[in-house]
Amino acid sequence: MANNEEKRNRKEALHRWKSEQRAAARAKLPLPDAHMRAMFDMLDRDFPRQGCDHTLRLTRAWLIQHELPVETVVVWLNDHGGYCDCEALANAEQAWRDAIHDVDWE
Repeated sequence: MANNEEKRNRKEALHRWKSEQRAAARAKLPLPDAHMRAMFDMLDRDFPRQGCDHTLRLTRAWLIQHELPVETVVVWLNDHGGYCDCEALANAEQAWRDAIHDVDWE
């Protein structure tokens, strides 16, 4: 049975590992946090009204409108399960949230 010091050391090591993982994920984000937030806010607002056509139509239009790097963002979204606007909301938004928060989500 592990003693308290061993348990604490394992817990601290796990916390360090999670922090390192989040830092690595943050470094790979394709846009600054404010732009990522604005993009997902737009999808939260516009997607329910316009629905999903199984493309990133809304996302691409928003990126072009704001003169942001479309293909860089699309690659990141695809890497995180966001192959269309609804999947961007369901999958990629959570990956972004996980990357930017230093606390575990409950």
